[in-house]
Parts: sequence; structure tokens; C-alpha cells
Amino acid sequence: MSRNARRSIRHKASVSGTGLHTGAQTEATFLPAPAGQGIVFRRVDLKGKPEVPALLSEVEAIERRTAIGKGDTTIHTVEHLLAAVAAHEIDDLIVELSGPEPPILDGSVQPYFEALEQAGPTETGGEPVILSVQAPFTVTEGDASYIVAPAKELRLTVTIEWPHPLIGRQAGTWTVTPQAFARDLAPARTFGFTSEVAGLQAKGLIKGASSANAIVLDDHGLADGGQLRWPDEFVRHKAADILGDLALTGGRVRAHIVATRPSHGGNIALAHALARAARRTGGGAPKMDIGRIMDVLPHRYPFLLVDRIIEVEGRQRIVGIKNVTINEPFFQGHFPGHPVMPGVLIIEAMAQVGGMLLLSYFEGQNIDDKVVYFMSLDNVKFRRPVIPGDQIRFELEMLSFRGKTCKMKGEGYVDGQLVVEAEMMASVVDK
Repeated sequence: MSRNARRSIRHKASVSGTGLHTGAQTEATFLPAPAGQGIVFRRVDLKGKPEVPALLSEVEAIERRTAIGKGDTTIHTVEHLLAAVAAHEIDDLIVELSGPEPPILDGSVQPYFEALEQAGPTETGGEPVILSVQAPFTVTEGDASYIVAPAKELRLTVTIEWPHPLIGRQAGTWTVTPQAFARDLAPARTFGFTSEVAGLQAKGLIKGASSANAIVLDDHGLADGGQLRWPDEFVRHKAADILGDLALTGGRVRAHIVATRPSHGGNIALAHALARAARRTGGGAPKMDIGRIMDVLPHRYPFLLVDRIIEVEGRQRIVGIKNVTINEPFFQGHFPGHPVMPGVLIIEAMAQVGGMLLLSYFEGQNIDDKVVYFMSLDNVKFRRPVIPGDQIRFELEMLSFRGKTCKMKGEGYVDGQLVVEAEMMASVVDK
């Protein structure tokens, strides 16, 4: 297995069964995909066969499972399937679904892992996206907490604790490779408690749950009299869930993650933090370098405040970079003895990234005849100063678009920490 080439599969492979939460009978079919496409789900049961990319921007729900998509296209419980994809380090794949949820099968990742193995993982060319950590950081979400540290491989150290005689406090450490995952984590099944059944069913969940696809626990032990695959099967499954949720970063993670009481909500918060703080390499050339930016935006020195566009997700989300140096002309007069980037210019840089997203709606037209005017700013908050040496990562999401007017939400991060946020309304007009 090469670490320098993207991977897909050679052959088609399918699994079928019942969805854990929806109870729907569904077939999941893995199909080869071209290099650079990423992991994409395709709902073949819906008109037009809508596609949902396996990305953080698509996360819809995190209660007791991870769901992606919007409205009728929502796909529930993607984490087991994605854990198998990530364990094989598959970068490009189409997953056709005949229903709203991949089948739960035996409650573990193993059937998906084996199906992909039979499909023949193969190199497709191009560079994989690698997310590597440069310095330690922490993430906390509810009861879940994580420490992330630099490492050459993905290493998971996971601790869970439940007041149950079969669980108690369990901990383990695993380096994730295809071979180690198949041996140590893939067979570990999901689990639940009889005391939770009524409450979860009242929320419309676990419609397809049974002792055939989950470890079921009562107050004293195994409710169905079955056997565990390991005494610590519970923490092993939680480790597999982390891997599946991290697949939504769109890259291969290289870090040591120490997780305490992980949850899907915590895992998704961790994935967001990794996407912001980690060094992202590979995946080909930048989405838009400075030459392309200058082709689109009319701004020039000293008011061109975007250096690079690194991510574009359709017409819904864009990520841009602004490198702040002491040579910026505004530092000559703005607190020269204590250089701080003016807040109005931070917002201007964010707006320019947003302008790149807005102008993408007019692809195919002569954008030289178009100009973006910002009409309003709301809920602007500055969280910390931006100083020379900082790199601001601006993330903008399209909230609505009608005619030539849009509303966007923007956030700016330095080293994974939020420094600015705002909502803005803009319009594209003819010059």
C-alpha cells in the first residue's frame, strides 16, 4: 500500500440488510471512482439519484449515530461504513444506497471491511490528502474530551467508563493500519442498554435494532445470553467509531488521538478541529492559487487580502487563507508599536473569500463585468487579536441565495482557534 497515491477499488461489491435506526431494508454498493472525487454517497432510491459527499459540511445529526445530508437525502449511521473505508485508506469511492441508511449487518465494521477487501483496493494516481498535526491541542464537547498530538501514523488511545458490570472502565491503544484494524477493531460490535430502548424509540431511533446486530445489555449482563468477542469489545467499537467519523475530514489523519468518553458529537467536534488546525497536504494543486484569485477578484495591492483558496465544496462552502506578515502596509500606521491587524480588514479579507464563493454562481458568464457589493454585516464578533505571523483560515458557508443576492456565514481561525465570526449579505451587480 502506497502512502503517496490515492486509492479506490477495482471491482463492485455490495452488502445488504436492515438499517439500525430507520429499520429500512437497504443495499449498499461500492463502486470505483476517479482520483480526486472523494467519498460520495448516491441515493439510488430517490428521484435524480442525489449525491451526498462524505464531508463535515454535510453532517446533519449526531445523536447516537452520525447522519449526513439534508431533508429527504439524509443518510443515517454512516460511521461503520466510513470506518472500513478509512481503514483501507480509500480516498475515492461511490457508495450507492437503495435507502436512507447503510445496513447495520452484525453491528460491527467487519462486513464492510471484508467487502472492500474483496473489491480490491487499488492505487488510482494523484496525491492523497494528508492531515498532519504540528503541535498538540485539546478538544472538549460535552462529556467527551480529546488530546491530539503529532504522530507519523494514526494512533488511537481510547478510554470509556460506564457503571455496568461488563464495562466499568476500559482503555486501549491501537495504531490504525489495515491489518491491525481487521484484527483488533473491525469485529467489535455496537452496544446498547435495555433501559434506553423506550426513550430512543420515542425519538424514532433504533427501529431496526436487535440482538443480532448489537450487544444488548441489561442491568446485570448480556440481555440475550450471548458472548462478547473480547472482554473490552465496548471500547474497541468506540475506537472504530472515531475512525469512521474522522473520515468526514476528507483526508487521511496522521496524529495520536487520546479520547476520553468519546461520542459522535465529540468525534465531529474533533474532526472540525483537526480540519482547521492540521497541516493539509496532497490532493493536487490548491483549488485556486493567487493567479486564479486575481482573475476573479478586482482587488489589487494593498487591498487584495486573500492568498489562496484551499477548499471548495460545490457552491455551498469555501475555505481561504490569509497570511499576515509584518510587511503589511497597514502596520505602518495601525498600532506600529503593537502591531494588530485592523478588525475591518479582517472582515474585508473574509468578504473577499465570500466573494469568490458568490462569483462561482456565475461560472460561464463574463465575471469581468460583475462586481460584488456587500450590503450588511450582522453578529460580528472578534474573539482575539490577529498579529504578524498568523495565518487566518476563513470558512464561509452559503446560507441562502436568491437572484443575485446571498447571505453567508463566515468564521476565521488561527491555529484552530476562532478569531472572528460574522454573517454578511452581498449582491452581484453589473459594473
